[in-house]
Amino acid sequence: MSAARAGPAALRRLRSAGGGGGREGKGGSQIQGTPGIPRRSRRRKSLSIAYEAGQDDGAEPCRAHWEPRDWQEQLERIREMRRSRDAPVDEMGVHKCYDSNAPPQVMRYQVLLALMLSSQTKDQVTSAAMLRLRRRGLTVDSVLQMDDDTLGQIIYPVGFWRNKVKYIKQTTAILKQKYGGDIPSTVEELVQLPGVGPKMAHLAMHIAWDSVAGIAVDTHVHRISNRLKWVKKETKSPEETRVALEEWLPRDLWKEINWLLVGFGQQTCLPVNPRCSQCLNQDICPAAKRL
Repeated sequence: MSAARAGPAALRRLRSAGGGGGREGKGGSQIQGTPGIPRRSRRRKSLSIAYEAGQDDGAEPCRAHWEPRDWQEQLERIREMRRSRDAPVDEMGVHKCYDSNAPPQVMRYQVLLALMLSSQTKDQVTSAAMLRLRRRGLTVDSVLQMDDDTLGQIIYPVGFWRNKVKYIKQTTAILKQKYGGDIPSTVEELVQLPGVGPKMAHLAMHIAWDSVAGIAVDTHVHRISNRLKWVKKETKSPEETRVALEEWLPRDLWKEINWLLVGFGQQTCLPVNPRCSQCLNQDICPAAKRL
C-alpha cells in the first residue's frame, strides 16, 4: 500500500515507526544534520562541574583550590628551624608580658596594652616597658589615674611613645565606660579602639580570649609570605597579606603561623641580609637566589 492511498490510521502508524517525512517524533528527536545524537545528550556536554578527587557521585561541587607550591614542605622545615623556641618573640613576646596570676579581666587588659606598646618596637623594649608598668599595678583604674607625663616616662623608649600615651589613655577610658573594664571579644570591636590595628586585634583574640578569628600578620609574616610566594600575587601591606593567606591556608594553622614566621623572621629570614645559607628552605625558596 502506498502512502498516497493509505488512510489516516495507516499514516499515523508509519509516522510512529519513524517515517514522518523529516519531522521529529516525540520519543526519538534528532538534531538535523547530526543523525544519532539526541538533543538532550548534546546539551549536557556544555556543563562542567568540578568535584574534589575521591568524592562519590552526587557530592557537592567545589571550585579549584589554589595553594602555593611546596608550602607544606616549607612549613615543616620552618617548624624544624623553630624547634628550639629561642627567638626574641619566644622569650619576650606579648604572651610573656602579662601577669598570668591576675584576674582574667586584668590579664586581658594587660595583653591589649602589651600589643599596643609592641607596634614598631622590639620585643625586648616592649617587655621591659610592661615590667615597669606592672610594678606599679597595671589595671584599668591605675592607668586612668596616671598622668600622661608619668605614663610616658614609664613606657619610653617604645616606638612612637608619645602617640601611644594618648592612645592608651583614650582606649582605657573607653574600656572603663563601655566594657566595664574588660576588652572587647570581637575583632570588629577591637579595631575600633584608638591605636589598635588588625594584627593587634587578632593577637588579642588568640592570647586574651583563646579564639582564632583570623591570622595575625605583622611585618615578618608579611615579608616572608611574599618571599615564599604564599600569596597569589605580591601584596603591599600586612592586611592584604592576611586576606590572601586566609584564602588558602587551613584554618587549624592560623594561630601557629604568626608565632612560627615571626621567630623565623627574627632569626633567619631577616629584613636585610637574610641568612639564606643557614635556611633549610634555601633549595625550595623562590627568593633564595635573588637575596
